[in-house]
Amino acid sequence: MCRFSALLSRPLRGSLITEVVRPARAISSCIDPSIGLSEDQKDFQKVAFDFAAREMAPHMAEWDEKEVFPVETMRKAAQLGFGGIYVRPEVGGSGLTRLDTSVIFEALSTGCTSTTAYISIHNMCVWMIDSFGNEEQRYRFCPSLCSMEKFASYCLTEPGSGSDAASLLTTAKRQGESYVLNGSKAFISGGGDTDVYVVMCRTGGSGAKGISCIVVEKGTPGLSFGKKEKKVGWNSQPTRAVIFEDCVVPVANRIGSEGQGFRIAMKGLNGGRINIASCSLGAAHASVLLARDHISVRKQFGEPLSNNQYLQFKLAEMATRLVASRLMVRTAAQALQEERSDAVALCSMAKLFATDECFEICNQALQMHGGYGYLKDYAVQQFLRDIRVHQILEGTNEVMRMIVARNLLQD
Repeated sequence: MCRFSALLSRPLRGSLITEVVRPARAISSCIDPSIGLSEDQKDFQKVAFDFAAREMAPHMAEWDEKEVFPVETMRKAAQLGFGGIYVRPEVGGSGLTRLDTSVIFEALSTGCTSTTAYISIHNMCVWMIDSFGNEEQRYRFCPSLCSMEKFASYCLTEPGSGSDAASLLTTAKRQGESYVLNGSKAFISGGGDTDVYVVMCRTGGSGAKGISCIVVEKGTPGLSFGKKEKKVGWNSQPTRAVIFEDCVVPVANRIGSEGQGFRIAMKGLNGGRINIASCSLGAAHASVLLARDHISVRKQFGEPLSNNQYLQFKLAEMATRLVASRLMVRTAAQALQEERSDAVALCSMAKLFATDECFEICNQALQMHGGYGYLKDYAVQQFLRDIRVHQILEGTNEVMRMIVARNLLQD
């Protein structure tokens, strides 16, 4: 926690409340996200809320409209330890727990969900290198990634293999001390703008056991990118296809042994599911506050909308869904940290439940804004657009159901 030790001795200053985000200490209601946290966790959370309010929320709409990848803002976040939150300190990480990480991503996401979601993917990539790489690889790649001097992308999905990830076709043929990669990856967050690509590719036969993990660095001959995709949300991070055409990469860039790649990918995704669910929590939390404030000031039929019992009940349901989702995500994060046997199923449950429920919360918040909610001048519509994809990526919610059912039906 070396980076955070310095951080907490010089807390951020400035406005604690914006139109979109409020820090934990300003909330005393039943949705207070600091309830149940340790004092250290409350400190991390406050720093993340303050950063979100100062450095992210004021720019969220502009980043979305102009499709800006906010590199400098993310590097400021990395100075606070957010570039490698659960990476070991000796290679530049903050060495925090999965629960700490969830708390931080939830807070950051109230400022800009799209940007925080990319930061969560970047963290997953660094963790994979730190956890499965050898010492040379860890010290070569992790420090510059933890500082966000360089950025990382995760390359698993292909045009023909989404949910069925084990059927991927990108090949890596060994030739002496190099691999020659051919194939393409689809929907890659940061693609084309990032520096390090953690690529799952086929070095052996069909199925999961033939997959290996190889780091490909930007500028490698044979590495190219497709057009920048136009998306409903997540517009502060570019998305492109990543293409390999006789792309020669040193064997020294393989993470782990041949055939270990699918296991590395799935272990990364277990944490990724907690991370993305945490981003949904932040969007939903902000949306509840926006809806509450809107119905408190908006008048119809001569009185504030907050006097309408139907809307009161809807607000209560939103708050209940939010707290239930948060508890499920934090329980799964703790199980993953402890490496419990039920961790994979709990991570899948948390991702399924939280991303579905939080989308409904944001949707209801937009409805409570009436026509104003459909205007891009109001933040609630952006939260809705940005978290819709959370029900699809890091394993679709249909796949999450499969994982949970498989766990229930075994033995």
